Amino acid sequence: MDKPKILTSSTKIRFQDCDPFNHLNNGRYIDYFINQREDQVLDAYGIDIFSMILKEKKGWVISNTQLAYLVPAYTMEEVSFESQTIAYSKKHLQAEVRMFNKDKTVLKSVAWISFVHFDLKKNKTTEHSPKFMQLFEDTVLPLAEKSFDEREKNLRTIKKNS
Repeated sequence: MDKPKILTSSTKIRFQDCDPFNHLNNGRYIDYFINQREDQVLDAYGIDIFSMILKEKKGWVISNTQLAYLVPAYTMEEVSFESQTIAYSKKHLQAEVRMFNKDKTVLKSVAWISFVHFDLKKNKTTEHSPKFMQLFEDTVLPLAEKSFDEREKNLRTIKKNS
């Protein structure tokens, strides 16, 4: 069975995560992106990241994040997320995560998150298993843009022209 390349989920923006303007606090966006990606990977691929860390002593750590705020997310607003693997290598993985309004008609924010595979027993980076390399090969969906700045510029142009 083919595994999905674009993963989806939704959640509600919580009061405690917002600033005095009722906007999702800029520092909390990453939490929402990471939590949604973790849930999506578990639901779509059966990968329980925390169980893997406990049993195998291997997992992923974030090595880089890039985030563009396009339209505010508000307290108690239901938002939808899409994510996809956009690049990978023997030790690295990069995902794009997009936050939309509930109906996915308005793109609110986009992030590129880079992960490095890490072995807790050896306390150093490690190569992905053949199983993960195959999963990434089957599910990677690269973007036309090769840099985050180029991606953000194109998304803002699309937003402006719609």
